[in-house]
Amino acid sequence: MFEFVWPYVFILLPLPYLVRRFMPAKPAPQSAALRVPSLQRFDGVHTTKKGTSRLGACLAFLIWVLLVSAAARPQWLGEAISIPSEGRDLMVAVDLSGSMKQADMKIQGREVNRLSMIKYVLSDFIERRVGDRLGLILFADTAYLQAPLTFDRETVKTLLDESVIGLVGERTAIGDAIGLAVKRFSDKQESNRVLVLLTDGQNTAGNISPEQALSLAVANKVTIYTIGVGADEQVVSSFFGQRTINPSQDLDERLLSDIARQTGGQYFRARDTEELSNIYQLLDTLEPIEGNSQKMRPQSALFYYPLGAAIALVALALVFNLLRAKVANFAPAKTGES
Repeated sequence: MFEFVWPYVFILLPLPYLVRRFMPAKPAPQSAALRVPSLQRFDGVHTTKKGTSRLGACLAFLIWVLLVSAAARPQWLGEAISIPSEGRDLMVAVDLSGSMKQADMKIQGREVNRLSMIKYVLSDFIERRVGDRLGLILFADTAYLQAPLTFDRETVKTLLDESVIGLVGERTAIGDAIGLAVKRFSDKQESNRVLVLLTDGQNTAGNISPEQALSLAVANKVTIYTIGVGADEQVVSSFFGQRTINPSQDLDERLLSDIARQTGGQYFRARDTEELSNIYQLLDTLEPIEGNSQKMRPQSALFYYPLGAAIALVALALVFNLLRAKVANFAPAKTGES
C-alpha cells in the first residue's frame, strides 16, 4: 500500500503563487539606457520570450511539486506480518538419569517410562509457547546445553525427542542444571527468566551443589518451576507374588519445593500423564504466553524518486540555459555576416 507519512506538507504547494502574488514588484531602474544597432535580432523575441517564460514557470512548478512530494515522505507498506515477542526466556531442564527408565507411567493405556511420558506431554507445551525463546538442558552426571534459547520450537522438540536415558550418565546433577540455566540467562538482559526443571530423584552428582545454584538463581532473578516426576504406587510381580512399592522414594521433594519457593516459582508433583499435562496448562497461566499479536508492516522509503527527479530537472534546466546563452552570444556574428 502506498502512502505519505506527512501528507500535510502538501499545503505548501500554493506557496510559490502566494509569494509571487503578494510580494511587491521590483521597480525597474530609471537611469539605465540600452543602445542597440539594429532591431532585426529582436524579431519574434516577444513570442519566444513569452513561450519560454510559460515553459519555465511550468518547469519550476513541477520541480516544486516534486520537492514537496519528497518532503511528504512517500513510502510503500508491505503486507502485515507477525513478529514474535521477545519478552520471555524459558529454559526446560530434563533429567536423563538411570531412574528415568522406570516404567510407571501410561500413555493411552500403554505403560511407558518416565522420559517417554515427559516427551509426550512436553511436546505439546513447547508447541504452545509461541513468542517465547525456548532452550533445552539435559542433565544426569552433569548438565549439557542441548538447545540454546531460540524461537525455533520445532528444533527444540526434535532435540528433546532424540534424547535418550543414560546419554550423560546415570546419576542426577540438579545443581549443575540450574547453574547452567542461570549462566545462559545472564546473556539476556531484558527478559523474564523462567526455568522448568523436571526430575525424579535427588542431587547425587555435579560440580555445583543445589544450594549454590539456588543462590545464583536468586541473585539473577531466575524463576524456577520444579516438577517431581514418578508414581507414588506401583504393583510389581515377583517369585513371591505381587506387591506394591513406591517407585518415587528417592525423589527429594523438600529440595525441589525449597528451590521453587525461594525463586518465586512453584513445585508440582506429576504422578501420571494427566497430572503433568495439567501442570503445563497451569504454567501457561502462571507464565502467560506472549502471543503473536504484534504486527509489523515492512516499509520501503520512496522519497528519493521525486527528489531525484527534481534534481534531474534542475540540472537539465541549467544545461538548457547555458546552451541558450551560448547560442545567443553567437547570434550577432551570424547576423553581421549575412
